[in-house]
Amino acid sequence: MQMVSLGKSGPDVSAIGLGCMAMSGMYGPADRAESMATIHAALDAAVTLLDTGDFYGMGHNEMLIREALAGRDRDQVQLSVKFGALRDAAGGWSGYDGRPKAVRNFLAYSLQRLGVDYIDIYRPSRLDPDVPIEETIGAIADMVKAGYVRHIGLSEVGAETIRRAAAVHPISDLQIEYSLISRGIEDQILPTCRELGIGITAYGVLSRGLISGHWQKDAAKTGDFRAMSPRFQEGNVDQNLALVEALRRVAAGKDATVAQIAIAWVAARGRDIVPLVGARRRDRLSEALGSQAVQLNADDLAAIEHAIPKDAAAGARYPETQLVHMDSER
Repeated sequence: MQMVSLGKSGPDVSAIGLGCMAMSGMYGPADRAESMATIHAALDAAVTLLDTGDFYGMGHNEMLIREALAGRDRDQVQLSVKFGALRDAAGGWSGYDGRPKAVRNFLAYSLQRLGVDYIDIYRPSRLDPDVPIEETIGAIADMVKAGYVRHIGLSEVGAETIRRAAAVHPISDLQIEYSLISRGIEDQILPTCRELGIGITAYGVLSRGLISGHWQKDAAKTGDFRAMSPRFQEGNVDQNLALVEALRRVAAGKDATVAQIAIAWVAARGRDIVPLVGARRRDRLSEALGSQAVQLNADDLAAIEHAIPKDAAAGARYPETQLVHMDSER
């Protein structure tokens, strides 16, 4: 496993991280034993970066990670935690809270659920429109000084917000969706991060399974986020799966899987970009880790670009009701 520096101020992390969200029900029911085995397999393969959110399963995900880390060397793992998303008892979403006193409260609960003394990278999940980003980052900076947080990250914010946040405290990385069919960061956000020495942890590198090479039409069930995601809807999904088939032909020429090509493409965009793979099964994790053996030359990259041109995807990456709250989309 290769190690990379997460931005100029962040920690050294594995070149691939494990996103644990899907282990707590966002994509339908998950098998707890298999989730645990997958985390263990990732750690055994020297994956050091585990990404979670305190609202994933309303704390379920953090407690799952705590159990998985039992008996492991805490200092060999980097825990990246998002906070601030508000949920109700029915599992609905109620907005975001970035107030300083809320930051301290969220952090206290995460430390307890994870069973750790500090969190490696702590980040607001979205921008709270009612709280200046300077106040939210300032509150986390206080927790850095107190020793409860090692590094500060951001998630799904635009270039202006990134600059304002970085003026308060060094930012290790921006977590944001980036894949062959989600390339919006290339225009302003990625150049801003590179100017400021901020790394990228890229989630959705397989677009929630859509470009994994395994997705089949109408596979999303009730309780699965993809059932309401625009790119999986009738009228869009056929066009998107056609792109996958074009990519499959490129993958065959490299003796790789579609998923491995898609992940390798993200990694090839720069050493300042760390793909987060959302595997919740050991076989999917093994496939994803195999992407490290895929070397893409200029001809390969041109073939991939021809198979999936920029902006070729049909449908937005989130429903409109969620996009309006995303600073990165403004």
